[in-house]
Amino acid sequence: LKVILDYQKALHLLDEYDYQKLEIKKVTTQEKFKISYQKARRELYRLKNHYPSGLFGLEKDQSFSGSIGAIYQSFDGKDLYPSIEEKAAHLLYFVVKNHSFIDGNKRIAVSLFLWFLNENGILYNEDGSKRLADNALVALTLLIAESRAEEKDTMVKVIVNLINQNN
Repeated sequence: LKVILDYQKALHLLDEYDYQKLEIKKVTTQEKFKISYQKARRELYRLKNHYPSGLFGLEKDQSFSGSIGAIYQSFDGKDLYPSIEEKAAHLLYFVVKNHSFIDGNKRIAVSLFLWFLNENGILYNEDGSKRLADNALVALTLLIAESRAEEKDTMVKVIVNLINQNN
């Protein structure tokens, strides 16, 4: 019983997933930092020192710029992704799925995701703990990479629920 109670949140999230009842809730709408293509490129330049492959971060086409711009889409004057968590989840999803780079797509996606959350002040909880564990981030990224396009909304909702204010 103690184990079940210790993992009650995970079990509840899985139940919501199974019954397609995942919702976007407990999110942060006060954005401190807005990512742009130019800022993202500067961040990628810094990352290159950690990954000495000559192909790391080389863009294949214009899709990376599109991935950045897509998180700020609006309709009828309202953001399609109004919270930081939704923007971050879509950033991770779009950069992984668009495969814009010759090498490093998943590492770049995760790095930009973490950077975006950090710059917006929600990467860590108030006590300094990570909102999302390393192994969960790896699993999510691989899950996104292997997911079908029609599963996008579900993937995004899972990510949001793992980084929202409940964590």
